[in-house]
Amino acid sequence: MKLRIDIDENFEEIEVVIKTARIDEIVKKLQKEIADITSEKKRFVFYKNDTEYYFSLDNILFFETSDNCISAHTVDDVFQVKYRLYELEELLPGYFIRVSKSTILNVSHIYSITHNLSSSSLVQFNDTHKQVYVSRNYYKQLKSKLIEKRNV
Repeated sequence: MKLRIDIDENFEEIEVVIKTARIDEIVKKLQKEIADITSEKKRFVFYKNDTEYYFSLDNILFFETSDNCISAHTVDDVFQVKYRLYELEELLPGYFIRVSKSTILNVSHIYSITHNLSSSSLVQFNDTHKQVYVSRNYYKQLKSKLIEKRNV
């Protein structure tokens, strides 16, 4: 693989071009990583009462639906966002993954998973009492994401 960086002062925005004979796993992974990097720069607005908050997505443990709204949980607080879960799935970087019909979590903050073969598995996070359940349908995807993250 070759890497070339062209510097042109007339460009106002970074443009990434991948030239390849075919789309293989490496190209797909590059595309995903670049998309994740650019989506990290997206600013989300978090709401609590009448105040708007702006902070990094890295602070979010998980998003969940409750009472017809989407809550964003940090270690010690809860905020609201004005997106639907399916919209968040498209907008969030790759270290977020859907784990149930009502929850998307940040795999970077997972402390432990208590696997249960007959029902949902319990996920606990670093430095907080908060926890979520992973439905059986999403468990394999979560495990794959954790293995992928460990190998990076």
